Amino acid sequence: MGGMGKTTLVKKVYDDPEVIKHFKACVWVTVSQFCKIEELLIDLAQKLFSEIRRPVPEGLEIMCSDKLKMIIKDLLQRNRYLVVFDDVWHVCEWQAVKYALPDNNCGSRIMITTRKSDLAFTSSIESNGEVYNLQPLKEDEAWDLFSRKTFHGHSCPSHLIDICKYILRKCEGLPIAIVAISGILATQDKRRIDEWDMVCRSLGAEIQGNSKLDNFKTVFNLSFNELPYYLKYCFLYLSIFPEDHLIQRMRLIRLWIAEGFIEAKEGKTKEDVAEDYLKELLNRNLIQVAGTTSDGRVKTLRIHNLLREMIILKSKDQNFTAIIKEQNVAWPEKIRRLSMHSTLPHRQQQRSVSQLRSLLLFGVVENLSLGKLFPGGFKLLSVLDFQDAPLKKFPIAVIDLYHLRYLSLRNTKVKMVPSHIIGKLHNLETLDLKKTSVRELPVDMLKLQKLRHLLVYQFKVKGYAQFCSKYGFKAPLEIGNLQSLQKLSFVEANQGGGTIILQLGKLSQLRRLGIIKLREEDGKAFCSSIERLTNLRTLSVTSEGENKFIDLEFLSSPPPLLQCLYLSGHLQELPSWIPSLHSLARLFLKWSYLKYDPLLHLQDLPNLAQLELLQVYDGDTLHFRCGKFKKLKVLGLDKFDGLKQVTVGKDAMPCLEMLIIGRCEFLKKVPSGIEHLTKLKVLEFFDMPDELMKTICPHGPGKDYWKVSHIQDVYSTYWRDGGWDVYALDSLRDCSPQSGTVMRSHDRRNLCKV
Repeated sequence: MGGMGKTTLVKKVYDDPEVIKHFKACVWVTVSQFCKIEELLIDLAQKLFSEIRRPVPEGLEIMCSDKLKMIIKDLLQRNRYLVVFDDVWHVCEWQAVKYALPDNNCGSRIMITTRKSDLAFTSSIESNGEVYNLQPLKEDEAWDLFSRKTFHGHSCPSHLIDICKYILRKCEGLPIAIVAISGILATQDKRRIDEWDMVCRSLGAEIQGNSKLDNFKTVFNLSFNELPYYLKYCFLYLSIFPEDHLIQRMRLIRLWIAEGFIEAKEGKTKEDVAEDYLKELLNRNLIQVAGTTSDGRVKTLRIHNLLREMIILKSKDQNFTAIIKEQNVAWPEKIRRLSMHSTLPHRQQQRSVSQLRSLLLFGVVENLSLGKLFPGGFKLLSVLDFQDAPLKKFPIAVIDLYHLRYLSLRNTKVKMVPSHIIGKLHNLETLDLKKTSVRELPVDMLKLQKLRHLLVYQFKVKGYAQFCSKYGFKAPLEIGNLQSLQKLSFVEANQGGGTIILQLGKLSQLRRLGIIKLREEDGKAFCSSIERLTNLRTLSVTSEGENKFIDLEFLSSPPPLLQCLYLSGHLQELPSWIPSLHSLARLFLKWSYLKYDPLLHLQDLPNLAQLELLQVYDGDTLHFRCGKFKKLKVLGLDKFDGLKQVTVGKDAMPCLEMLIIGRCEFLKKVPSGIEHLTKLKVLEFFDMPDELMKTICPHGPGKDYWKVSHIQDVYSTYWRDGGWDVYALDSLRDCSPQSGTVMRSHDRRNLCKV
C-alpha cells in the first residue's frame, strides 16, 4: 500500500554516497498510475543521458519503443548501473522495460517499488531477485521518526511522553500517518498539555480496529481539520496539478493570490504572506521540496501521490475542483475550478460553467477555442492558465472576463496583445507572456492598475550565449503609472529619449526588474530611479549593444535587499557599490571587459552562492585567495581571452560544487589548488585547449589527473557543426581529448544562466 515508506527506504539506499560511488549511472524513474510505455522509456533514456552527462539525441521524444529500448540497452551495455522504478502499478510496464536493461555481468542492479505483490513476485522470479515486504515500523523506529518530525532533533518533554506514545500507537507504524500527525503536533505549544490532549482525543477511538489506509484517512482528515482556515484552500488547491507534476513555486503563489486565498498583512505583501503559508505547509510535511536554487531557495515542489489522492477526494467532496482526464467525462454542475489534464472534453460532455472561477490546462495538445469549449460563457472567471497550450493567437473570449486576475499564455505561439481586449481586464494581477513572441504592449495596458506581475520575455540560445539572445518588449512610455507592479521583465529602455528610465523610479513596489537596451547616457537617470526601488531583490541590466557601456557609478545607495544581480555590457570598472551588497547570493557579469581582476572586490560577499563571468577580464591570472568566497557553490568562467593561470588558495571556495570553464584558449592547465575543492561534484570544460585535457587524462601520462580524481563528473564539451560533442573524462582513450564516446546535442548550455 501507499505510505508504508517504500520510496523513502529505497531513496535512502539510492542516495548513499557509497552506492553512488559504486555505480557509473544511478537513475530514478517515477512511474505514474496511468503511465504510457513510450513515456516511461523516454523518461528513462533522458535521465540516463543526463546522469552520464551526455547530450540527448535529437528526436528522442518521437522514437518508437523498440528504438528507445535499443538506445537504452546500448547506453548501459558497458556500464555498471543502478535503476530504480518507483511505484510501478502494472506488470506490463515491467515487461516492456526489462528488455532495455542488459544483464552485462558488471554488477548492475534494478530496484522496483510497488503496491502490487504479484508484480513484485513476477519481476523477482524473472530476474533472480528478492522481494522485500515492508512491514510497519517497530515501536522504537516509529518513536524515532515521530520525535524527529515533531520536535526537530530535540527530545520529547517528559510531561508529553505518555500522550505522544498514545497518539503514536494510533498510527500503527504507518510512516506517512506518523509524518502527518507530527506535522500537526509540531505546531502545538509544548508547554500546554491541554492542547496536546485535545489532539489526542480528536483522533477517535475508532482508529484502532480499522485498516491501515482507513487509519491514514482518519489522520489525513485530522491533519486537514487542524489546518488554520487560511491554509485549507491553499492545500486543496494542490489537487489541480497532475500526478508527479513539478510545481513551480512562484506559479503556485500567484495562483493562490489570484484565487483570493491570500490577504495582505501589515508590513507584508500578499506574496510574502503566501511564502509564509507555503513554509507552513512544508513544516507540516504536507508538501515536499523538489528543487532549490544555488542559494537554497525553494524553486519547485511536489506532493506525495497518496496525499494527492486524499486531497482530490476532499476537493471532490467539497465541490472545490473538478479534474478532467478523459474526453467522455462531464464535469459537475456549478463547478468553480476546472483542471484539464492531457485532453479536452467532447462537446456533448460539456455543461454550464456559469459559476466557473478557474480554468487550467496541463498537457493539452488539441487545438483550443474557448468559445467552442464553453459556448455558454464563463464571465466570473478569475484564473485562466494556458501555459504550454497549443495557442497561436491571444484568446478573444477574455474580453468579457472583467473579474480575471491571472492570465498565463506562457510558452504559447502568441505574437500580439490586442489593445481593445487587454484594456478591459481592469482586475488583472498577473500577465505571463514569457516564452511567447510578444514584443510590444499597447498603451491600454496602463488601465491595469492592479497588475502585480508582468512577464514578457524570451531567450533564444543556440550554442554559446550571445548578446542578442534575450528578447524583451516595448512598454507604454508612462509605465510608471502601474504602481502595483512587483515583477517587470524585460523592458526595452531606449524608448522615448529616456522617458522609460524615469518612469521606472515610480514603481516603488518592484521586487524584480529586468531591462534591456540601456543607453550609456541614461546611466545617471537609471541610477536615480534604482535608488528609489528599496524593495528590489533582483535586478537585470543589459546595455544597448555588446560594445556599449553600462554606467552605474552614480548609484550611491543600492537596494539594500538585493539578492540577484545580472549585468550584461561593458563596464568602465566594477561598480563600487557591489561589495556592499551583503544579501547578494547570485551575480552574473557578462561582456564587462574590465581592465583588472574583479575577484578582489567580490571575494568577501558573505552570501554569494553563484558567480558566473563571461568575457569579464583579459588578464592572464585569476587568484581565488585563501579563505575567500566562503559560500560559493557554482562558478562559471567563460571566454577569458588572456587567461593563462587560475590558482585556488587554501580554504578558498570550501562549498564549491560545480565549476565550469570555457573558451579560455591560453589556459593549458587545470586550476592550481583544485585538489583542495573537496566538495566539487561537477567539473566541465567547454572548447578548452587539447593541452589542458591531456594533462588530466586518466589513461596515460596525464600528470594532473590526481588533482581531479576526487571529482565525480568531469567532462570536455565542444561546439561542432551546430551541436555539442560531449566526452566524459573516464571514457577518453590514449589521452586524445576527443577520442572517447561522444553524443550529439543541440540544446546544451555552457553556463547555467544566459
